[in-house]
Amino acid sequence: MARPGFVLTVDERTPPLLVHAGESFRLQEFPLGTRVVYPPESLPGLPDVDEAIEQALLNPVDSEPLPALLRAGMRLTIAFDDLSLPLPPMRKPDIRQRVIEHVLEYAARAGVDDVQLIAANALHRRMTPAEIEAIVGERVFRSFWPDNLVNFDAEDRANLAHLGMTDKDEDVEISRRAAESDLLVYVNVNLVAMDGGWKSTAIGLASYKSLRHHHNAHTMTHSRSFMDRHSSQLHSSAWRMGQVVGRHVKVFQIETTLNNDAFPSQYGFLTKREWEWSLRDQATFLGAKRGLDLLPAKARRKVFQSMEAPYAVTGVTAGAVEPVHEQTLERVHRQQLVEVDGQSDVLVMGLPYLCPYNVNSVMNPILAACLGLGYFFNSYIGQPLVRKGGAVILNHPVPWEFSALHHPSYIDFFDEVLSVSTDPKVIEQKFEEQYATDPWYIHLYRTSYAYHGVHPFYMWYWCAHALDHVGDVIWVGGDRKAVARMGMRSASTFADALEMASDTVGRSPSITYQHAPPHILAHVKSSA
Repeated sequence: MARPGFVLTVDERTPPLLVHAGESFRLQEFPLGTRVVYPPESLPGLPDVDEAIEQALLNPVDSEPLPALLRAGMRLTIAFDDLSLPLPPMRKPDIRQRVIEHVLEYAARAGVDDVQLIAANALHRRMTPAEIEAIVGERVFRSFWPDNLVNFDAEDRANLAHLGMTDKDEDVEISRRAAESDLLVYVNVNLVAMDGGWKSTAIGLASYKSLRHHHNAHTMTHSRSFMDRHSSQLHSSAWRMGQVVGRHVKVFQIETTLNNDAFPSQYGFLTKREWEWSLRDQATFLGAKRGLDLLPAKARRKVFQSMEAPYAVTGVTAGAVEPVHEQTLERVHRQQLVEVDGQSDVLVMGLPYLCPYNVNSVMNPILAACLGLGYFFNSYIGQPLVRKGGAVILNHPVPWEFSALHHPSYIDFFDEVLSVSTDPKVIEQKFEEQYATDPWYIHLYRTSYAYHGVHPFYMWYWCAHALDHVGDVIWVGGDRKAVARMGMRSASTFADALEMASDTVGRSPSITYQHAPPHILAHVKSSA
């Protein structure tokens, strides 16, 4: 049985702790009294994944069994999460492949001929054929690509359907193929608590006309953790939109959860607690660090990008969207939730090389900020790990480097927009519409492998809650010019960062180190 996550207080016996810093890592000594929040150990995987899939399809929650929903002559659409998760990518076979193959087998038995598979990438970049095949598997890819296995195109106006408005006057516009199907099957990987539910269809298959209602500065600023949908205005909007979707199309949701086995065995020390490292773990760490430090940047990136995680599947649930998602969240919480008492003056986080938007690409400064101040900062329930007005210290090199293929609008956003203002509200008012409607960015999104022109705005809005909450953001080892462009500060060492933060939090601050990856969700309770 896996042990729960726990909170450690650093004392004289505590060894140096592992800190991620992009495509590198190091051992860092923390001041005495530092609170370290560790994620739980990995839960055991299901003994028979295929049997679990079968049971989920035949015994769904609040729905008829899948075979009863299938018939000859119907229009069936299967949508699935794109490559933005899981992170790192899952060792093959991907759980989406296994689920899709079971669904297709039932469809074939029922005589369903009109089947289309859609990657629910919203305004994310298109996936390459090889990336799609890695998710769905060779057999499905060979049978359906390219005519009936496609990336969703949020700018293909002829293939969008406006389903109406929510009671808050939010447009609901999604894939026409999905909207006009007799059955929409959604295949999800719930890596963290913000995934799944109505977010799958109402966001993954939506156009800018819909996404602008919740991917904006106000909504992001007032979403008190994206990992707690009941406190997230983003999720409240998605749920309203999903209910409109549900009135127009039958949705059969299939959600899956994974454990915390996020790295292959040769990098297994990354997910262990340091005082439990064996001699072999210590030697592996030293060898890996020395080897990586000697490699040029491109070669080092290739090593990390080629990693596949040996995740085990911890659950499969199918049926009606909302009750399915409740069961999914229970499993996610069981794997990731850690109870923490109170907030600290300083929150320290080490950021890895990978976020949902740089798979097979470069972690540019905007994505580094989104990972730290968007995803990691918001990995809480209740209240943030750092107090209002406190300081966040992030470990990452923040290179001034961009992929012209994947992130063309990011380059211009970083050069032009952030040089004018770093305030999300000002940025939204002055620049968003220009980037969202720019013909060249739209062309690259539709025909190449570029994120939509508006995407860097969304990543910056993702930081809005953290930027509104904290008084200081300091990057250890970050490129000084890149960090300054984002309106933040950089330090050469952790000690220097603490000294700089003293202007905000005093000379003897309380410190919390959020020890991740693997994934963690802190349930932060108010101090007595």
